Amino acid sequence: MENLSSRIDVKVCTDPRPISQGHVYVRAQRGRWQRWRQSIGWGLMLLFLAGPWLRWNGQQALLLDLEQQRFHLFGITIWPQDLTLLALLLMVAAFGLFFITAFLGRVWCGYLCPQTVWTFWFIWVEEKLEGSANKRRQRDKAPWSLNKVVRKGGKHLIWLLISLLSGVTFIAYFVPAAELVTGLLQWSAGLLPTFWVGLFTLCTYLNAGWMRAIMCTHMCPYSRFQSAMFDQDTYSIAYDAGRGEHRGPRARKADARALGLGDCIDCNLCVQVCPTGIDIRDGLQYECINCGACADACDQTMNRMGYAGGLIRHASERQLAGGQTRLWRPKLVGYGVMLVLMLAALVYAAVSRVPMALDVHRDRNQLFRETPEGWVENTYILKLSNRTQQPRHYRVWVEGMAASRWAGPDEVRVPAGEIVSLPISLSVDPDLLSGSMQPLRFVAGNDEVEVGAESQFFSPGR
Repeated sequence: MENLSSRIDVKVCTDPRPISQGHVYVRAQRGRWQRWRQSIGWGLMLLFLAGPWLRWNGQQALLLDLEQQRFHLFGITIWPQDLTLLALLLMVAAFGLFFITAFLGRVWCGYLCPQTVWTFWFIWVEEKLEGSANKRRQRDKAPWSLNKVVRKGGKHLIWLLISLLSGVTFIAYFVPAAELVTGLLQWSAGLLPTFWVGLFTLCTYLNAGWMRAIMCTHMCPYSRFQSAMFDQDTYSIAYDAGRGEHRGPRARKADARALGLGDCIDCNLCVQVCPTGIDIRDGLQYECINCGACADACDQTMNRMGYAGGLIRHASERQLAGGQTRLWRPKLVGYGVMLVLMLAALVYAAVSRVPMALDVHRDRNQLFRETPEGWVENTYILKLSNRTQQPRHYRVWVEGMAASRWAGPDEVRVPAGEIVSLPISLSVDPDLLSGSMQPLRFVAGNDEVEVGAESQFFSPGR
């Protein structure tokens, strides 16, 4: 009778080393989790590449303009004064990550993290040009030849092209996309944008092509502090040792129980397909990114053997011990409550955000002066910012100084996303003033919105 392990051993890595001991030759794997991962990865990649080219009201929809200190997000312009929105957004992202990690483990790492998406993209190119994991291992050990040079050279060339595309796209979120691409093609982009494109191209090439999982295991802080969010009820990719042990090879139709064996045939496929080179059968490890490749490989083997799938699956520690996973537990509920509160605060801040702002600046060199008529005059600079992406007309007036004379424009057109300064002055009959300082309020607005800013009017006093 044919022994399944003898058929599998031809394809199995004979030296499945962890990443700390050498290069990991990741074997290609198919399965439901890999289909999910690939679909999500390609979707995120397309969104990333298309993002800088999306238009909204004739402008780039997503532009983090650091030079002008403003962010354009689909019709909303966020200024430094709106950093509360960004802070709340980061807090929502943080508590969302905490909640998902406590519930489903490192699914962010396996399915959504850019490092994972780019790494698997590079591995896909490597497989197409250099073949399977065993062929790549053998080619690396073989002496240099024309075939080896062409295949490896082509691989690195495609990696560099992907890295360049990624670098240009990333910088296009900070520099207008059309302007950046045109400048790069015409060699007129400027030193700073060109430097950043080159830097991120190099980083992408090194991270996804050479370092790969080293970024996840040695440099990413998330892998280190994730254990603080795990508990016995956290779902994660895990090996069912109670069902799998004792492991060992056997004929496909052999009675494993009579041989004193569990369901694991010790084929090592779970190690071969792991991008970080770990053995999931050793228990929960911080290197595991929950990509599900080992679960797909194990299910494939179980199907060939005629065993039930799920020897490696998403399960909690409590579930593997024979208990029932508790979904509602203090840690998960706490993260969920904080996530809802932060999300509510973000929505409230975004909805209540005023699409314009008014700042008042006094003349610091001269508090007041007397006009030829004997009146007291104060000068101000009103700064009106239009936080929308359409030009707006605003009227400006003062409250609290009804008998004052206004000198300067009282209407202004502010371009989209711009700040306009209005120099104005107020003159008041000194007989109407009761002290050396009188509060007043400048107001600006139109039929849609109205904002005010407090200031003071200074005079000699009595």
